[in-house]
Amino acid sequence: MKAIVQDRYGPPETLALADVPTPAPAADEVLVRVEAAALNAYDWHAMRGDPRLARLTMGLSRPRARIRGRDFAGRVEAVGAHVRRLRPGDPVFGDLGDANGAFAEYVCVPETTVAPMPANLTPQQAAALPLAGTTALTGLCDVGRVGAGDRVLVNGASGGVGTLAVQLAKALGATVTGVCSTRNVDLVHSLGADHVVDYTREDFARDTRRHDVVFDLVGNRSLTALRRALTPTGTLVLSGGGVYRGGSLIGPVWLLARGRLMAPLARHRIVTLTATPDRQHLDTLRAHAEAGRLTPVIDRTYPLHEVPRAIRYLEAEHARAKVVITV
Repeated sequence: MKAIVQDRYGPPETLALADVPTPAPAADEVLVRVEAAALNAYDWHAMRGDPRLARLTMGLSRPRARIRGRDFAGRVEAVGAHVRRLRPGDPVFGDLGDANGAFAEYVCVPETTVAPMPANLTPQQAAALPLAGTTALTGLCDVGRVGAGDRVLVNGASGGVGTLAVQLAKALGATVTGVCSTRNVDLVHSLGADHVVDYTREDFARDTRRHDVVFDLVGNRSLTALRRALTPTGTLVLSGGGVYRGGSLIGPVWLLARGRLMAPLARHRIVTLTATPDRQHLDTLRAHAEAGRLTPVIDRTYPLHEVPRAIRYLEAEHARAKVVITV
């Protein structure tokens, strides 16, 4: 099969389209013929082996996972002996996690981390959901405990996670404020945001509005500024780790680390987000999508052989929402 492989850390030029063996599913796995895969910031960090400390788990001198990519959508080609929920031909979507391998014609995935594709979405839209959608769900529901009548601010509302978080917060009955740049104001409004703050013109931390949940996906503001936007009993959910252009030892963790240290001392609830994709989250995302409450926004699509170009765009052009690969 064709796949995008990488044998050394570095820029997009280290990625190459190659012929590799088609994997065979284990007893608890399904073999999926990939129709689409989505890019995440994770992909270019993994490609560059950056931050360097992460190489302790990714591989010290070269990537342990040779094929890049996490999010995928496609059709089941074969199933392992112990698989009961899925059959060949079923449309599915999922996230391979740190195992990677989605930028390929076929991928094997455990049955427990794959789910039926939303019936009303294209494979390209479905591939855009798993990691970003799970992050949004975890931040708003599992951590933020957002409910009807809550006021939610999403910092980074035009990104892959942010565009989904705005829609999910509205689906939960919240009043939503989205923070983005000038060129994305109309997009964030179209997703249902009640208020949109153009950060090039306004400072949300100095606005008179206060929020029950501030969901930070950028990491470009201090803890003091983020907490200033909260109600006295509000929750700060940290997912962005700080402005970061690569090339460091520890990477974008300073804000998250400070959040963890301050959490026991602050009157506000401060939580650093860890999102682990699983079938339950995928099923919830499918339910929202099929009910019309959640539609992924796709900025650009690229064919499989242009993955290096797609990652270059993701790195350099500050893509809005999702960049998707068609296989």
